[in-house]
Amino acid sequence: MMDDKNINREQKRQDVSSKKKKGKDLEQRARGLEEQLARAVADYRNLEKRLEDEKREFVKFANRELLARILPSFDALFLAEKHVSDEGIRVTIRHLQDALRDVGVERVQTEGLMFDPEKMEAVTTDEGEENKVLEELRPGYTLNGKLLRPAQVKVGKAHR
Repeated sequence: MMDDKNINREQKRQDVSSKKKKGKDLEQRARGLEEQLARAVADYRNLEKRLEDEKREFVKFANRELLARILPSFDALFLAEKHVSDEGIRVTIRHLQDALRDVGVERVQTEGLMFDPEKMEAVTTDEGEENKVLEELRPGYTLNGKLLRPAQVKVGKAHR
């Protein structure tokens, strides 16, 4: 009988040891799954944020094609302003400039500046200070800081 008691005790000890090992394994697996879930939630939140940023960017530049089509009409108004002294044209131009500014369109500055190939297109050269913009032939525009259309300019070239 003594042997049966020892066998039972040994078996109980093994059962307890086995259950502890299984419990530790389960705890470790649960921790691993919790970490995976936390990473998945973080990835999902990052994806949501990235999609929202992309959506905002898309909306900011969605009007690019429309604006590019309207700019030649705007150029015609500027040309008319140079040749006609009509206050109505000046007021219309100011209103259009304000409306364009409200949607992120800004005129590329060229007056008195050095030629910038990132924002300007040299159409012709004339005698003058090397690489300095002498005259703006057609205004350029940016949309929310990105070039919509380069300014066409006359650039100075040193006389030789």
